[in-house]
Amino acid sequence: MKYLLLFIAAIMTFEMNAQTKVTPSTSAKKLPSTGTYKNASLSYIIIPSENKTWGYDIYMEKRLFIHQPNVPGLPGNDGFKTKAAAAKIVSLVIEKIKRGVIPPTVTIEEMKKLKIL
Repeated sequence: MKYLLLFIAAIMTFEMNAQTKVTPSTSAKKLPSTGTYKNASLSYIIIPSENKTWGYDIYMEKRLFIHQPNVPGLPGNDGFKTKAAAAKIVSLVIEKIKRGVIPPTVTIEEMKKLKIL
């Protein structure tokens, strides 16, 4: 009997700690599906990052879509050296999103071409 109670307690503990699938509420605003980004409402802000550098946040339909505090593709947590550099890259990323390129990756070559690196 003692072992049965321990077994039941263990099962209950496991069930209470198990992850449950979270589904969005029906009132939650859904983001556009792939291919429909062309007409999506996109905006951005330049944000401060580590060591006096800059990153960006992209909003789609007024919801945070991309948070990029560091230079993509480079190690470390530092962002871009200037706000202008961050603005050039975020413009490129938004252009890619509007073309349906998801995820909108930025290559080292693209940053060199824009004279960011």
